[in-house]
Amino acid sequence: MSAQIIDGKALATQFREQVAQRAAILRGKGFAPRLDALLVESGDNGARVYAQNQARTCDAIGIDYTLHTLPSGSGQREIEAKVRSLNDDEEVHAIMVHMPMPADVDAYHIKELIDPVKDVEGVNPANIGNVVYGHSMRAPCTALATMRLIDTVVDDLKGKRCVVVGASAVVGRPIAVLLMQREATVISCNKYTDGLKELCRSADILIPAAGVPHLIKEDMVREGAVVVDVGVNRIMDEAGNTRTVGDVDFEPVSQIAGHISPVPGGVGPMTVAVLLHNVIEVAEERYENR
Repeated sequence: MSAQIIDGKALATQFREQVAQRAAILRGKGFAPRLDALLVESGDNGARVYAQNQARTCDAIGIDYTLHTLPSGSGQREIEAKVRSLNDDEEVHAIMVHMPMPADVDAYHIKELIDPVKDVEGVNPANIGNVVYGHSMRAPCTALATMRLIDTVVDDLKGKRCVVVGASAVVGRPIAVLLMQREATVISCNKYTDGLKELCRSADILIPAAGVPHLIKEDMVREGAVVVDVGVNRIMDEAGNTRTVGDVDFEPVSQIAGHISPVPGGVGPMTVAVLLHNVIEVAEERYENR
């Protein structure tokens, strides 16, 4: 029996509609929500394409979008100065920094500089650290998006055995903490973990976030389990075409799992929707505190 698909695109569309309604209310009060993004030019066009798509999405739902572009070759000092200027600008409600940074730039420090209140991606170490205490203003968007998808198919996480494969600072670890806060039983592991197959097979909810194409095979999934695939990997197929796949070997695993999210079309669209939700939330707070 094939698994039911957890449709991230459809869920994200519903979420964006709610965000658009809230944006319209703010604009009706004469207050336009605004997102400022910083992009350092590089030979990789991926970030610029993402920024262009982001601009169109913001325009469609009523968020003003300003892209600040620094030329290729910009160093630590120039990038830090721009982040500080956005922090200090009272007209800027929300800030995000497009990754990756140039190889010689300390990306951690750049994230650390973003004002935690304006940090709508939840990447400032202060926000990530406060997730542990349940007091973070912004948890990382991908982690929140993953929880949103899980909530569509699981009513109560208490006592559920959740296995998170991957422990990155802005994905795997925050997901594990958010699950713990919901009183799930959480096992955090990685691609090197001894007995990984058996651990994965024990999961009620399996969350691969290791960045390894097709790491999770059908013999690693318990029948009827919920599988939320956070992996995003670019591979070349036999015909020489590049395509995006997840950490899950989707077709065979979908014959075993009870629910499964696809890649693309799962966590990704919801992550973007969560980011936009955070922008509106920050703008609403700014309006109330004027």
